[in-house]
Amino acid sequence: MPSELYRCVYYSKNLIAGGPARIAEEIESILAAARRNNPTLQVTGALVFNRGLFAQVLEGPCPSVEALFEKISRDERHGDIQVLAFRAVPERLFSNWSMAFLGRSREDENLFGHIGPQTGFSTERLEGDRLLEIVRNLAFEEEARAA
Repeated sequence: MPSELYRCVYYSKNLIAGGPARIAEEIESILAAARRNNPTLQVTGALVFNRGLFAQVLEGPCPSVEALFEKISRDERHGDIQVLAFRAVPERLFSNWSMAFLGRSREDENLFGHIGPQTGFSTERLEGDRLLEIVRNLAFEEEARAA
């Protein structure tokens, strides 16, 4: 029997107009909506924001992940969305987070600012498994720093 749990890994360009304060306000709005709605949808995941790029992992029942991704696809804050992976998975990697967020602090900004050289992160050759690994590692590093 196929797994009912699915994972979607994608990235998109930030189209939020305005300066850093406006961008921070919009990201907080995205996170508040995700944290409010995702538990009902049985969706977990993580969002990374860095210098104009969103990278996100969504996990949950296929209909919920599809519906949520469709909503994101219509969101004017996202552009040039690229799905890198969408498949059934045996277990969640982000079960502790309705939506983890990486990129809020100055330390995070410095960390994520070096993502490209340190990890080979390039949207030109990025693969779903590689982005998933990057987001997962950053989420667990963030959790360890907060503990």
